[in-house]
Amino acid sequence: MKIINVVGARPNFMKISPIIRAIDSHNNRIQSSIRKNNSILESKLVHTGQHYDYKMSRVFFEELKIPKPDIHLGVGPGSHAEQTGNVMIEFEKILSKEKPDLVVVVGDVNSTFSCAIAAAKLHISVAHVEAGLRSFDRLMPEEINRVLTDAISDYLFTPSSDADENLLNEGITEDKIFRVGDVMVDSLLFNLERAKGSTILKDLGLENGSVTNYSLLTMHRPSNVDDRESLSKIVEALKEISKAIPIIFPIHPRTRKQIKHFGFRKHFTNISRNNSKITSTKHGLYCIEPLGYLDFLKLMSRAKFILTDSGGIQEETTVIGQPCLTLRDTTERPITLTQGTNVLVHNDTQRIIDEASLIMNGKRTNPKCPDLWDGKTAERIIRIVSNCKDYD
Repeated sequence: MKIINVVGARPNFMKISPIIRAIDSHNNRIQSSIRKNNSILESKLVHTGQHYDYKMSRVFFEELKIPKPDIHLGVGPGSHAEQTGNVMIEFEKILSKEKPDLVVVVGDVNSTFSCAIAAAKLHISVAHVEAGLRSFDRLMPEEINRVLTDAISDYLFTPSSDADENLLNEGITEDKIFRVGDVMVDSLLFNLERAKGSTILKDLGLENGSVTNYSLLTMHRPSNVDDRESLSKIVEALKEISKAIPIIFPIHPRTRKQIKHFGFRKHFTNISRNNSKITSTKHGLYCIEPLGYLDFLKLMSRAKFILTDSGGIQEETTVIGQPCLTLRDTTERPITLTQGTNVLVHNDTQRIIDEASLIMNGKRTNPKCPDLWDGKTAERIIRIVSNCKDYD
């Protein structure tokens, strides 16, 4: 069986890494097995190039121990239509040459849908990992990608029961739906111990007698950073919160550009690793360069709380029990609200301030880790696509 795994943007890297490990593990077990009725899986990794700079791409391959991509499409940035069209054109060429049995796509970025539809039109089976997630907000480009990818996929690997229900409600037949857990959790649990070796806290002056309390911010969604009014409301809340606790902000290039464009640059302080230290008397909003996964994981695991508009971080904070304030009014991961640590605060200035204050004053939830979020999701996926019942 020949599989092509696809990555395109930073969130994909953490999701594809466990799948590659699971394929390697499957092949090793088959090769050492007495019974030879299960087949070896041949796999190739395609990077579309939707995101490609050192901090947002290559460093993730190195840290997550993802092998160098076999094929790089080099698509690069562009409008949604440009990216989607260019990926389809280039990926179709790869499919025609490689003739895989299965294409595995993950998440909800433009590359996910583009590669899925290119494969489906060539009658190649498609597996969508993280299927069934819905925010029910069609203004989000990711929501369009999710719905369309699920509609044309043959294997829909879901992280939770609500995702199953969403697919059934959309007319997807039950035989295509497989609840396997959350592949992001596989990466998180695999790398937590490794992240302890990160020196990021020391480098920023966040330990060893200086500041022990800080919050962590990520923000990149167009609805937040491309709209001046929305960004202004969030910045006002951040300014107030940062009077009580430093906010560390690994800033996305898109967000940096928009903050400057809207005239909010004066509210943020740039610091660089090993250069500037945050002392116990320094509160404020501190921008740092984008981080690798292990550094970010270390920062997230030790923060007082996290402010984010990321979907994956909602999941990760649920698993490690960290309070999470999500700067959105919808989430495609409602299980993080009911079982996890997540609270939706959108761009409501006072709500953001109030929820942060509650956390700083000692309010914490007692999260329950959702069913099957145990670090074995990728193994379940590979067992299903390989039709492997055992390794005996």
